Amino acid sequence: MSTAWNIQRVTDRFQEAAITARRLPPVRVQGYAAFWPDINRQSWEGYADERIVLRFTASPGAIDRFGETVRWLKWLDEDQRRLVWLRAQYVPWREICNRTGLIRKTAWRRHQHALALVVVQLNGKLPRIVDTSALQGQKTQSHLP
Repeated sequence: MSTAWNIQRVTDRFQEAAITARRLPPVRVQGYAAFWPDINRQSWEGYADERIVLRFTASPGAIDRFGETVRWLKWLDEDQRRLVWLRAQYVPWREICNRTGLIRKTAWRRHQHALALVVVQLNGKLPRIVDTSALQGQKTQSHLP
């Protein structure tokens, strides 16, 4: 069952993708190693260890949706991608305006336009616009005796 995409559903997917991106494990450069021995800490010293980072891992379904959602960004240009991703990360409009140099209303309009482009791509073809010449032909036929 496939339902039509709308701006709110696309926004929710981008926000979920931003959350999933934060839950992915950090990228580390391979090949570097330290040969110093690990320090055996006392139990009371373990609480001050800055290396311990508690993370909730992303579910496999969330990772799959993350990959799909990130591929949607290819339909947007670089400025639109930045706007959409900043909003997906819940960055306030004031901060977005400072980073992009836009006023709030313009940033919001461009954000909505970018989301609309994604919605159009996801839903497929644009809805057909009624051909006015066909309507005029029907109108003239109805006025004939």
